Amino acid sequence: MTDSPVTTKPITIDEFEAFLALPENQDRRFELIHGEIVEKKMPGYLHQLISKLLFLLLHNFAESHDLGEVMYEVRYRANPDDIENDRIPDISFTVKARIPAVTAGAVMQIPDLCVEIQSPNDYPKQMRDKANYYLENGARQVWLIYTRKPLIEVMYPDGQSDFYYPGDTLTGGDLLPGFEVMLETIFKVRD
Repeated sequence: MTDSPVTTKPITIDEFEAFLALPENQDRRFELIHGEIVEKKMPGYLHQLISKLLFLLLHNFAESHDLGEVMYEVRYRANPDDIENDRIPDISFTVKARIPAVTAGAVMQIPDLCVEIQSPNDYPKQMRDKANYYLENGARQVWLIYTRKPLIEVMYPDGQSDFYYPGDTLTGGDLLPGFEVMLETIFKVRD
């Protein structure tokens, strides 16, 4: 499920917002990636099963420990001056001290944690490119969930990555202290 470019020449946030407001785009999902409108394809069943499970695990943990807010497919921009990007991670987490007061439109900061779940036609390079954008603009961790392997890559701003395989326990590190989940729990939906 490779996301499909919609534009061929770079556009600005204002043009993107006007595009999103068109009646024919109301029920569709788009990102602005380096000035190019890209339609996010409808995720598949496996993607949604993993997404739902991980969202619930993260949400319940963050809520019970009063750590912050877990969101599902929310639009983010690095800042108001970034006029060429408007991104939608599959799942995001923002620590309590950074929760923005937003009533409409994109959130004007990148969340502390971004989660991207591989869809059938997503390639690791595409996923890492998204992760690098998030990390370069304020994310403290990015979790890349590779559904074909199964494997989870946790990327950090310093360029380091941790890899988690079946039998391993994914942790939240200092971002979500105490959060732990076995990879078998996340990938059990594959069986």
